Amino acid sequence: MAQRVHLVVIDPQNDFMDQPDAALPVAGATADMQRLAAMLSRIGHKLDDVHVTLDSHHAIDVAHPGFWRDANGQHPDPFTIITPDDVENGVWVPRDAALRDRMLCYAEALAADGKYPLMIWREHCLIGTPGHNVQADLMATLLDWGRKNFANVDFVTKGANPFTEHYGALMAEVPDPNDPSTGLNAAFLQMLAEADIVAVAGEALSHCVKATVDQIAEHIGAEHIKKFHILTDCASPVAQVGDGPDFPAIAEAWLSDMEAAGMVLTTSEAFLA
Repeated sequence: MAQRVHLVVIDPQNDFMDQPDAALPVAGATADMQRLAAMLSRIGHKLDDVHVTLDSHHAIDVAHPGFWRDANGQHPDPFTIITPDDVENGVWVPRDAALRDRMLCYAEALAADGKYPLMIWREHCLIGTPGHNVQADLMATLLDWGRKNFANVDFVTKGANPFTEHYGALMAEVPDPNDPSTGLNAAFLQMLAEADIVAVAGEALSHCVKATVDQIAEHIGAEHIKKFHILTDCASPVAQVGDGPDFPAIAEAWLSDMEAAGMVLTTSEAFLA
């Protein structure tokens, strides 16, 4: 029986490309997607399914400046980190004062779970804007793959709940019990469990790729880990910002951890060559 091969592409959207009009450019992202598009053109006939996640936000979002204010009514600058102490002490508070306790619990939950602290990003991947769209080279290749193979790309949206970050494709950083879309995406997980080989690429390596793969590893079962192949030349990390976390170093250490756990680190040229 032929092996069932899936490709998972995490957030390959314009707002993450290193181009002038991008909201959150990741150095190397455009070239990553061009290499991925070339791979898809070359070996697309070997793929049984292609999944593409789409970061999908509103302007008012817990990780956007407009959600927060200080005592003078000013919004935080992009790349500001908001800690539980900041919320507790009124350094940063939600513009809707009724959300203060909820957001304090949220920041505390991130810390308790060992997640990245809440970071404010520029408004990005706003639903309906050009920044939400898939990078042009990859999108053209995805459409061509679908036409040639009588198949549709499985687009997986995430991030529309404004009260929680949603880096990983399987669930939000802190699921909202009143919003099933933030809980475990069991249907997506089951599709991956049924595949024999799963290649993973996308942006950013340090955030949404890492979170997605971590969520898969946590929920799919140890027996499936070895079938995941991370395309290291089709994913780049967020750069370190000021005194914030060293995201490139975190991503590099994480890749080593995934390889030690049994995942395969490979490249777009080597995969299924």
